[in-house]
Amino acid sequence: MKHAAPHAHALKDRFGRTINYLRISLTDHCNLRCVYCMPLKGLTFAPSAELLQADEIEMVVRAAVSVGFHKFRLTGGEPTLRADLVDITRRICSVHGVADLSMTTNAILLPKLAKPLKDAGMDRLNIHVDTLDPDRVKRLMRFSSKDEIEAGIEAAENAGFTPIKLNCVVTRDYNEMDVVDLVKRAVDRDWHVRFIELMPLGGGEPSHVALANYVPTKETRARIEEALGPLIPLPVTNASDESRNFRFDHGRGVVGFISPVSEPYCGGCNRMRLTADGRFHLCLLNDDEMDVKKAIREGGGVEAVAAILGKAVASKPTGHRLDEGLSTEDRSMFQIGG
Repeated sequence: MKHAAPHAHALKDRFGRTINYLRISLTDHCNLRCVYCMPLKGLTFAPSAELLQADEIEMVVRAAVSVGFHKFRLTGGEPTLRADLVDITRRICSVHGVADLSMTTNAILLPKLAKPLKDAGMDRLNIHVDTLDPDRVKRLMRFSSKDEIEAGIEAAENAGFTPIKLNCVVTRDYNEMDVVDLVKRAVDRDWHVRFIELMPLGGGEPSHVALANYVPTKETRARIEEALGPLIPLPVTNASDESRNFRFDHGRGVVGFISPVSEPYCGGCNRMRLTADGRFHLCLLNDDEMDVKKAIREGGGVEAVAAILGKAVASKPTGHRLDEGLSTEDRSMFQIGG
């Protein structure tokens, strides 16, 4: 059973933020090509040999726990494309001090993976679904389908993952008209649905889409309330939660808004990111990184990894600079893990 290590003291960065949550990207590959994330052409991916292996990921987790991290999330690209995903999950959950392990996925491969992941110790899933309109799914998420998403959600429910959390990136002229239907589904099924503002990362087609098709949270919320009535704020139980959550006075389910552009939440950030090719990425919307794979493959152990992680936390920037028109240039979203 997972539980926090009793003697690990969480690291604080130079702005006094406690950093105790590590997002681990397992691959930069994806079986979709969402218009705001991955172009159809011109992509290059890290060779398999350059990705951190299961034992190396376990070492990073052990190092992170030793300096006070207790919450972990597997991301991508699409993490279910890793053939050793269940082994990675089992290894992470075996580390004393891991209190919570979750994963963000597009759900397409969950029919065969949901139960093995639950059995291996995975706690929660966030499922990326921008729309359940069959035509707009094809236009926005491109290689996905409504039936595949529905089957993945059903598999997650049947495996015992609760609550089901849906992540929707709102993109003008693609799916902003579908947010009400997603909320209705959440209310009917006691799910959580979270609407995320577009962020420009990495340049190229996806970044251009993010800039041209941005929808502010204020507009999305107004559309939902006009159709379904006022949203009631839920108490903030975790200052580092990037989602501001609401519910209706009728029905079940939770509606959340993640607003990195219009309402930045950098002051409560508790996250560090590990890229699939073994670098600590200090802030989602900055290019600063520190190589940990090199230390591991040169024979460094848990203490060496913990030392690099400590330096990474100490070097975290105060926040992003989107208001100045600055974002990542070296990596795109699928190379960082969100």
